[in-house]
Amino acid sequence: MLRFENLSKRFGERVIFQGLHYASGAGCVALCDENGSGKSTLLGILAGAIDADEGEVWLDGHSLRTDALKAKSALAYVPDDCMAYPFQTGRAFLELVASAKKTSVDARTLDLAHRFGLAPHLDKRFEQMSLGTCKKIFLTATMLGEPAVVVADEPGNGLDAAARAVLIQLFKDLAKDCAVFFSSHDLQLARACEAKVTSFAELGVDV
Repeated sequence: MLRFENLSKRFGERVIFQGLHYASGAGCVALCDENGSGKSTLLGILAGAIDADEGEVWLDGHSLRTDALKAKSALAYVPDDCMAYPFQTGRAFLELVASAKKTSVDARTLDLAHRFGLAPHLDKRFEQMSLGTCKKIFLTATMLGEPAVVVADEPGNGLDAAARAVLIQLFKDLAKDCAVFFSSHDLQLARACEAKVTSFAELGVDV
């Protein structure tokens, strides 16, 4: 469901990583590495938000390089910075994602929103929300459509204990049918999600 080969990225003279490779089917994997190691850059590449200098990514068998539309249609992405839509409401964002995936904001999605405690916040603009609330909106959107791959950058950031419990159950449920790949500095969260923990060293870094 998620595969990448020979991924490399540089910023100027600085090599962020090179030669990364990975493949998985359904299940949950947590990339746990030190801050500044390139986790957000890698996840941005997997989501098609950042271009790799070399290598290729496949989402549900579709290449991000040669078939980006189909690849992204198989993806649910939760960035670390969920403030990309400051003037949009949470409800409008969910409806936009649903429309892009040719579905609707169904009862299952709204139930997750309520479990995250989002009922009072859905009609607020993102600029009015806390980091944790923004994150919960994006996490709720992973329920829309039938994603084959879920990529999440530090999904636990800004969440209180109750919301973390909802996140853990969400990732466990998604991992039954999806490839869930997330970054985290929190090993406790990764283990609670029953995720396989990996690092850049295990992804075949060659620097």
